[in-house]
Amino acid sequence: MDFNINYKNVFAEAGYSDKEIEQKVSDCFNEIFYGADKFFHMTEDGEMAYLEDTGNHDVRTEGMSYGMMICVQTGHKEEFDLLWKFARTYMYMDYGRDAGYFAWSVACDGKKNAESPAPDGEEFFAMALLFASHRWGDGEGILCYSEEAKKLLYTCIHKEESGNGRNMWDKDNYLIRFVPECDFTDPSYHLPHFYRLFALWGNKEDSCFWEKAAQASRDYLQKACNSITGLNPEYSYFDGTPYEKQEIFGRHDWFYSDAYRTIANIALDNIWAGMEDDSYKLWSSSIAAKLQHLFDSKNEEGFNIVYTTDGTKTEEKVLHPAGLLATIAQASLISSDASALRWVRIFWNTPMRTGDRRYYDNCLYMFAVLALSGKYRIW
Repeated sequence: MDFNINYKNVFAEAGYSDKEIEQKVSDCFNEIFYGADKFFHMTEDGEMAYLEDTGNHDVRTEGMSYGMMICVQTGHKEEFDLLWKFARTYMYMDYGRDAGYFAWSVACDGKKNAESPAPDGEEFFAMALLFASHRWGDGEGILCYSEEAKKLLYTCIHKEESGNGRNMWDKDNYLIRFVPECDFTDPSYHLPHFYRLFALWGNKEDSCFWEKAAQASRDYLQKACNSITGLNPEYSYFDGTPYEKQEIFGRHDWFYSDAYRTIANIALDNIWAGMEDDSYKLWSSSIAAKLQHLFDSKNEEGFNIVYTTDGTKTEEKVLHPAGLLATIAQASLISSDASALRWVRIFWNTPMRTGDRRYYDNCLYMFAVLALSGKYRIW
């Protein structure tokens, strides 16, 4: 299907040659999958593979689904299938309250660390599988990508009909939950550009739901992002206000790790969706510019100190500075700020992260490289 999308090559706009850009994409992929600091690992039998969260030494649906998206975007079918086989073998739950979902964390040997899902993994799994179906064609069994995606999407919004477990999306407000058991959300989970495609390629009877989910998430994001700073909280209530309770892993009402992904998602939504809604297009461009402008004023300090959504300093230190920079740079896809190309050049000249925390940073880094080169596409 031709969506007539202008996949902007912002790296080229910043002055880099096609050869340099192709090499950048290749180098980043190889660093994650085969380089000295890789976190892609084969199982002992060579039949499956996983991406390790190097900070927590486990395997997460976040990383596995990210890895699959990276592979389908870059044309690496073998690695895609190895990752999917591991996820489907060790992470999929075919029993209990959350049957049909994926355990959000397992050990590197496949043993489950959790018996519950995290919805960002499910939505990335489904989108990557649909793209794989279109790019490579469906195979048999679990490699019938489109059927696997449709089954997963059906479970995500019809789970409660079984009388066992909860949906990942709230059926009343069409917003994705942080986890099925919680009635609040995570702004970085909101991917309206995915939902629009789920409406086209998912189960036909659910097309209307996904269209409404896309619009609901766009409306929600305009509430969740601070209108002055462009910053959003890690978690929020469904009305967009920061989630201030601390019963889940401490504080999450500030602009911290998960929150970095939100502006990158908004930028990709702007490009992919064709943006029929001019008011949302203007808002997304403006909010990207405001976020970049805020960090312009912080200089290097901005990558070390955690801020609340109104730009107030906290005592906390940034855990993922390279990931933060990658998403600020990805905002240049749509930003109207004069510094947009400067952020792209800063990002280009910043290496991928090394050390224990490299997993999350380098996934966001890879996504930014794909987006800014015009290679993060609808398949």
